[in-house]
Amino acid sequence: MGSFSIWHWLIVLVIVMLVFGTKKLRNIGQDLGGAVKGFKDGMKTPEESKEQTAEQIQQASTAAEKTVDVQAKDVNK
Repeated sequence: MGSFSIWHWLIVLVIVMLVFGTKKLRNIGQDLGGAVKGFKDGMKTPEESKEQTAEQIQQASTAAEKTVDVQAKDVNK
């Protein structure tokens, strides 16, 4: 009884999913992942942060070039 088998963990997982629901568990996972990512970014040296910022600016400008700007027309007039 010292360690649990895979079946014990699967039953616990099913019970947790029934109690909390998959959407809430997914949100908790995303929040936890974001917190870990923020912690890792905070632990980087200033040189690594500058390099990463330059990459993010380049990616944002590339994404902006692919964006199509349109205006919606009101067909009810």
